[in-house]
Amino acid sequence: MKKKYLAKIIAKDNQGLQLISACCAGAILKIHEIKYLPNNKIVLLFLERFRKETDEDNVKINSICKFEYVDSVKSKNINQNDPDLLLELFTIDLLKNKENYEINLIFSSNAYITLLTEIVEVTLEDQNQDL
Repeated sequence: MKKKYLAKIIAKDNQGLQLISACCAGAILKIHEIKYLPNNKIVLLFLERFRKETDEDNVKINSICKFEYVDSVKSKNINQNDPDLLLELFTIDLLKNKENYEINLIFSSNAYITLLTEIVEVTLEDQNQDL
């Protein structure tokens, strides 16, 4: 019997964030699966992704990508009135802007979300096996 495991990756710098980005490239999510909790300074993405960190890259898994210490969120080219709009995540990019960071979530159809934060703290955690 093959051992099943659920991944948990914590990124605190650009190198770690690029690992999470690589794992999430091609992930699918709907608008209503993106949550911003301003009082907690947290952004959550509930996504369906292919498991790329093993040799079984055709296995789909549900994961949560959590961004902490988020001061503000901006989006462009995303119709937030359509909760079932499907987005495909292409990459996650990090820019240093003076004392702050900009984490850019880049999606298909030239859509993107920018998170402004003082600290890079991102967690990718798998929720279940084999969809």
